[in-house]
Amino acid sequence: MPTWGELLSQIASAREAPIRVYDEILRQALSSLSEHLHAPVILYASGYLQKESVTATSLSAEDLAGFMEVIHGIRDNRLFLVLHSPGGSSEAAESIVNYLRSKFRRIEAVVPHQAKSAASMLACAADRIWMARHSELGPIDPQFILQTPLGWRAVPAQSILNQFKKAAAAIMNDQAAAVLWYPMLSQYGPGLLDEAEKAVELSEVLVGSWLSSYMFRRRKHGNDLAKGIARFLSDYDEHKTHGRPLGYSVLKERGLIVRLIEQDQALQDRVLTVYHAAMHAFANTPAAKIILNHQGSAAVRLLSS
Repeated sequence: MPTWGELLSQIASAREAPIRVYDEILRQALSSLSEHLHAPVILYASGYLQKESVTATSLSAEDLAGFMEVIHGIRDNRLFLVLHSPGGSSEAAESIVNYLRSKFRRIEAVVPHQAKSAASMLACAADRIWMARHSELGPIDPQFILQTPLGWRAVPAQSILNQFKKAAAAIMNDQAAAVLWYPMLSQYGPGLLDEAEKAVELSEVLVGSWLSSYMFRRRKHGNDLAKGIARFLSDYDEHKTHGRPLGYSVLKERGLIVRLIEQDQALQDRVLTVYHAAMHAFANTPAAKIILNHQGSAAVRLLSS
């Protein structure tokens, strides 16, 4: 299968319109992967590494309609889901998982590079996860997008809770400290503490439930294992940052059912070709998000010029 550079050469030598070339190469790559796996394949990929628009590249509620589009007509009860996404809404992830699981009895997630945050949650709803040695999932602790004196920022929900605890302890020890804490705390609106607590709880509960219901449904102590992994993935204090890379070795050690793509050279070649083709498309076309199946049915989010 072609490498990153070979794909570029293939694109450069094509006579068709450039956008059509990127589209054809990606469709051919996904079809080849499906033939190798003898199963339907859906690519859910975001151009967050190439595009600046967080809104256009994040996992969102509108993605459900895209999945419905590409699943229409697939009759198999198995699915391979290729994921490349920075994550986004946990509520959107829940809707997508509920829909996918209503359509397929067995789902295997394939992560050629990164599936972070809410995309990690999607991966945890699979029966098995395929990763390369360089692939990453990430912590699932929720983030709040808040307006601060420094502009809009993504703030970890647990960080908000920790900050309030520190402020409360400091003020109880010395009431004069309230003057120092007020500018920082005043940016948080009413009800934010309760929302942060519920958001942290939701991510952990969802992932624990999915792991127990699917990946570990045949394990003797599957519920306990699922809860432990969900707790680990959602632990902001453990990971220190929402972007922390969680690779194959860490996840396998924790008990997730993960397999190395490198174990099958033909699989590795085809998965990387799909990934490279998608990245070339994001870098050279207006596409910001692609949901595509092995039969060529697609839903594409385009950035307006």
